[in-house]
Amino acid sequence: MADRSAGDGRTAGTVTGAAGAESTAELGRRVLRLRTERGFTQRQLAEPAYTAAYVSTLEAGKVRPSEAALRHLADRLGVSYEELTTGRSPRDATRLRAALTDARRALATGAAEDATGLFEEVRDEAERLGFAEERSAALLGLGDCALETGELTLARDHFEDVERLLAGEPLPRRIPAIRGRAVAHLLAGELRYSCYLLESAIDELNASGLHDPYALLLLYTAAIAPYMDMGAHARAVRAAELALALAPSVDDPGLIARMHRGVARTLIAEGRTAEADASLAKAQELYEQLRIHTDLAHCHWMRGYVHAQDGNLERAERELRTARDMLASKRAALFTVQVEVELADVLRRRGRTAEAEALLLPLLARSPAPEPVDAPGPVETPEPATAPGAAPGPMTAPGGPGATADEAGLTAERGAVHAGGAHRLLGLIADERGDVEAAEEHYCAALSLLERTGAAGDLADLCRLLGDLLRREGRLEAAMDAYRTGLGHRAAPGTTTLGPAPAEPPM
Repeated sequence: MADRSAGDGRTAGTVTGAAGAESTAELGRRVLRLRTERGFTQRQLAEPAYTAAYVSTLEAGKVRPSEAALRHLADRLGVSYEELTTGRSPRDATRLRAALTDARRALATGAAEDATGLFEEVRDEAERLGFAEERSAALLGLGDCALETGELTLARDHFEDVERLLAGEPLPRRIPAIRGRAVAHLLAGELRYSCYLLESAIDELNASGLHDPYALLLLYTAAIAPYMDMGAHARAVRAAELALALAPSVDDPGLIARMHRGVARTLIAEGRTAEADASLAKAQELYEQLRIHTDLAHCHWMRGYVHAQDGNLERAERELRTARDMLASKRAALFTVQVEVELADVLRRRGRTAEAEALLLPLLARSPAPEPVDAPGPVETPEPATAPGAAPGPMTAPGGPGATADEAGLTAERGAVHAGGAHRLLGLIADERGDVEAAEEHYCAALSLLERTGAAGDLADLCRLLGDLLRREGRLEAAMDAYRTGLGHRAAPGTTTLGPAPAEPPM
């Protein structure tokens, strides 16, 4: 979730120059409208300091008034200087900012559907009044709501609208929307494209000398997840290091908490689970103070993952169930089913395979069947690629009990990494009970899903499982193909098919 209620939180209400960003013609039309509404003649408005001819020229957009003239006109028209020069009524601006705060609060507590209605009201009112800043903040909020409810295409549309609306603004103003669009692609399983968006923005910021700590921290924190899922661990660790270095320059506790969550993923990958848990504890404390419901659930989710890595399966199950219940209560459907995949893994490891299978099968019941994979070969990842993950740490997307199967199901376009993880677990369960045909079917389905995402670590593990199965069945040539493909994904640890790492800011 974005944590600022209006743009980047630093420009609200600012007027630059005598007439802000308004053109002379727009200013003239505004003076004409206000004068007509009040029933003044041009002479009545102008006197005693100016002439009717001057007001006539100004209203025609042929002269740029001085600050002194604007203050005289504002006083005569009974409006503030800011309202005359920008068209923004301070009263309306304050009212809309208060409404944005209410909408953000609703989203923070997990009431995404309520927040959507509030953001829509602000968007429509801001559009009517011509308040671009509040309108962009409302669209950003709508994008965050759509991420929360798993409507990824709608989320991307909202974030793109923000970018278009702020096209003429400095890049740091557009960063929250770029980050939101990258997360939407990540959740859709388009890992590589998510990285491309984030890295391009980082490079543009640094190349233009716009070393904005808040914008950079937002981007580096968001990049950790797709890096980890693609197996680019070295790049993920560096992003985490840069995020930690930037954190003291940022006073946004919500973003700092999200940064600690991201850093925990890199610590988990390095086997530093105690440090990861400590980082998550810091994030959890901040979220509890801020009462940010969904992100707090994600902390329970990741702590469950940490305990599972340490072999403390009882605590892992408890944390994951807490996360699932919190997300389900707020109808965060996609996130809920992703937690259920990781919970099923813990249940299987505890020997409760029937419970695990019962949890997994409904998640895939309505999912379109992936293309069959007869034997693994070189993986070609589509240009867009991202997905939340089966690798260390949770990813994101909304839904929950009470949602329909269509809303809650995992597909190639919605939670692809976790859909692959669900098939992998079902393959393991089938393999353990001796159902070779079902195991192979699930492994191949998982392979098809993960090949689309570029999740290198998960693909390598899956190829090993499939190779072992084929070898036990005496299908040695097919087994060798599977092993070779898996080795290909492990050939260059810490690298990806991405281009060079983005330039780093001066620290």
